[in-house]
Amino acid sequence: MARVRYGARTEAESAAARAAAAKLPDIWSTGVVALWETDPDAVAAVLPPPLKPTGRPLVRVTVSKVDLPGYPLGAGSVSVAAAHGATEGWYPLVMPMTHERALIGGREVFGEPKKLGEVVVERDGLVVGARLARHGIAFVEVRGAVSSPLPLPEPVERTDFYFKFLPGVEGAGFDADPVLVHCVRHEKVRRLEQVTGDVVLRESMYDPVADLPVRRLVGITFGEKTSDQRGRVAERVSAEALLPYVHQRYDDPAQILDGPPEGSV
Repeated sequence: MARVRYGARTEAESAAARAAAAKLPDIWSTGVVALWETDPDAVAAVLPPPLKPTGRPLVRVTVSKVDLPGYPLGAGSVSVAAAHGATEGWYPLVMPMTHERALIGGREVFGEPKKLGEVVVERDGLVVGARLARHGIAFVEVRGAVSSPLPLPEPVERTDFYFKFLPGVEGAGFDADPVLVHCVRHEKVRRLEQVTGDVVLRESMYDPVADLPVRRLVGITFGEKTSDQRGRVAERVSAEALLPYVHQRYDDPAQILDGPPEGSV
């Protein structure tokens, strides 16, 4: 009988897949990073406990294209500065990706708030443009011109915070206690340039980052970087405290109760 592909894989096959993933070469991305100060109250409002604001109300947008062999990818994020105890990092509110494959591992393993979307990075001479869009709305756009090269920074360690949870099967709460994940990235940069420009935030009911207005633009850069990542569960968190923030993960919170139409299974 021919192999049934939905059947169980052997341990040897699983081990080979893990070994192949561990040997991947550095994957470099090209993109734009914009950083600005916003309203402190707005940052505090979007952080689920036990995350707290840092001493500076920063918003960070990244818009990148990744030239994976045979699988070009657009990847973006909108994050706010946050702290968990003594650890400072970033709490992403939305992470648009252009392909499903980039969503699956991030959402299911780490709890990343990834969604399918449009991610565009363009450069024509010195002119740079980047945008994140969903449902036909470019809710973040960064535009400008390269003004000067910047010295390459030393490799840096950066922490992102995610909440991993499973909505309850019976339509309320969670199936297990949610966890707060620390995802640590080691980032290397091989090209970096200063961009003189601005950030445009557009109203979107699906991605309301316009609630984090640009009060003072800290800077925009264009560059090439690579990073690895390792995650760990930092602590189990209160389901009651997290539930008011679950809507951040979905365009419509009611969609977590969606099932197949009656009679279609």
